[in-house]
Amino acid sequence: MSFGLAVLAMDESADATAARARYERCTTGDHVEGDLDERVVAFYEELRARFPDHPPYAEPSPWASTPLSVGIDHVIMNLSSGAAGDAALRAVLELAAVHRLLIWDPQSGDAHPPGALA
Repeated sequence: MSFGLAVLAMDESADATAARARYERCTTGDHVEGDLDERVVAFYEELRARFPDHPPYAEPSPWASTPLSVGIDHVIMNLSSGAAGDAALRAVLELAAVHRLLIWDPQSGDAHPPGALA
């Protein structure tokens, strides 16, 4: 079993409606052109240093699918259930708070502003 999670570079005042719209835009391939958001770059680099999404993979890998979906303003992940997924989830929450990224839970439809879940 796995579950999806996204970190989005959005203003701290963004609500669930705005987060859902951004997530849907990202997952349908309707990516915005522009410069990379430095917060997303730093988040992704630090996350993949701990939990690679390209070979060689950590064993066991926390990712249900790889590579992670990365754009200029988002990182979308499918985490595996179990100890490896739990460790990656803790890292995602920590790094999202550090880099001031919104967390979007597509299963529940909840948006969590930076630091709300850390």
